[in-house]
Amino acid sequence: MSTAQHERHPLVWGFPAEHSVTRWERRHSAGEVPSIWPYGLDGLCEYAPVAVLDLPAPGRVARLRARAGLGPRQRVETAFTWDENAAFRMQVATPHRRFASGVIWLTDMVQRGTVPDRLIDVLRGAETLWVLSEAQVEPLRAMFGTTGPRVVAVPFGVDADFFSPQPFPERPRIVSIGNDRDRDPQTLFRALARVHEARPDAELIVQTSATDAPEGVQIVQRMSHGELHELYATASVIATATRPNLHVSGMTVTLEAFATGRPVVNTDTPGMSQYVAEGRTGHLVPLGDADAMAERLIGLLDDPQRAEAMGVAGRRQVEERFTTREMCAHLAAILL
Repeated sequence: MSTAQHERHPLVWGFPAEHSVTRWERRHSAGEVPSIWPYGLDGLCEYAPVAVLDLPAPGRVARLRARAGLGPRQRVETAFTWDENAAFRMQVATPHRRFASGVIWLTDMVQRGTVPDRLIDVLRGAETLWVLSEAQVEPLRAMFGTTGPRVVAVPFGVDADFFSPQPFPERPRIVSIGNDRDRDPQTLFRALARVHEARPDAELIVQTSATDAPEGVQIVQRMSHGELHELYATASVIATATRPNLHVSGMTVTLEAFATGRPVVNTDTPGMSQYVAEGRTGHLVPLGDADAMAERLIGLLDDPQRAEAMGVAGRRQVEERFTTREMCAHLAAILL
């Protein structure tokens, strides 16, 4: 992209102030986190200059003034946010005439009947909404109608340099990472109990705040990105069980596992199949089916050569389709 184009198309990235992009940059310099900016959005700087806008949580008065149309004057720069909550903050405190936003939780909030009307009103003013799950596209288009913002799917990406391929381990180990509200620890625990019964030699490590883990399962608490990378390297397979959701809970762990060269066994929620190639990079099992998950996990433990080959295929898939660089190229096409 030419310098003149850069000057015509500066971008403003609205990001929650308490998470601090500057602090993330320092941690990246120390080798603690992947990518220079969260989500690898520093890759957008290849296409346009990007200024970071810190977004404090809006107070009650600011929300009321914005609802009444008495908020600050709209800014003219093109702005974007990673998710819908950040978009709400931005448009209340520092509204922009032209903005785009990622949408992560909205479709599931609508299904649960918990979405605030004001959030819908804010997002209706966006030029484009992007999602990381193809399963969210049609529900959002139906929600906003033909006069609403454009809705497009963007493939998620991970830092394939930070999460680099590692030699396949000799000792059998299953690892499960993730603690968001859409994880399904009960199904996971039932599956791992069966695995332990069939393969007591296999180590079972789960990062979660859930309790009542079965015999043979080691629970670990919150881990840094560097610790996660080291743990992935010791795994034979990565397992993720989730409840029904449209935003592909477990997507980040899945791609980080692939980047490390490990296969996955995941719950088959809508959208997950765009990231996991059944039988080639991993396995997808029905919702709540602990027996099916256990069967797939045991099968990979019993055939480490196949598991290693699937991990190699997963790494290749990340390099070809699911890097932060590829994701930013899609986002640049939307924003510019």
